[in-house]
Amino acid sequence: MSDTKAPDASRRSERSRRAIFDAALTLVSEAGYAKTTIEGIAARAGVGKQTIYRWWPSKAAVLLDAFLDLAARANEAAGHQDARGGEGAGEIPDTGDLAADLRYVLRATVDEMNNPAFDAPTRALAAEGIVDPELGARFTEALLEPQLQYYVRRIEAAQAAGDVDPGVDPRIAVELLVGPLHHRWLHRTLPLTHAYADGLVDLALRGLAPRA
Repeated sequence: MSDTKAPDASRRSERSRRAIFDAALTLVSEAGYAKTTIEGIAARAGVGKQTIYRWWPSKAAVLLDAFLDLAARANEAAGHQDARGGEGAGEIPDTGDLAADLRYVLRATVDEMNNPAFDAPTRALAAEGIVDPELGARFTEALLEPQLQYYVRRIEAAQAAGDVDPGVDPRIAVELLVGPLHHRWLHRTLPLTHAYADGLVDLALRGLAPRA
């Protein structure tokens, strides 16, 4: 009797998915979203295009899942490297110094936005989400909203500690921090720098401070 084992279909499928994700992100970064095609992704990944269509209805859906996977892996890596604390992966550290914690996370966001591996697919998904409401809603639900909730929880903790006015709406407080950052990134008005992130934190916290 032969001891040869049957191929592991699930492992083969995972390898194919990983190759497709890597190909989609690479092509969008190299050629832009408009010139990226299912055929091109399949060729770069070394799979048939029907394999892609069996799992995703469009190149936008492929790119969304590829980007979510990229973000999840980056978040996991950051969790392994971060020695500042935090209750869970992705949570904003709570060292007791709100300004320092916010500067830390906004600087990391600036670094990510300046990283071509994130910049190109994020812009492509943001643009496609405008004309494809379903894709835009999924992108917001799966990635943006969870990230915003990290900020909300940190602001709420700061309110409980007496560092932020208890009458402040945490969601508005969060938008004071991340809104300008995304505006500068989206419109490329000026460079995204750590100094800019620090300035946003300083200005926002002046408005969020408890009233005497």
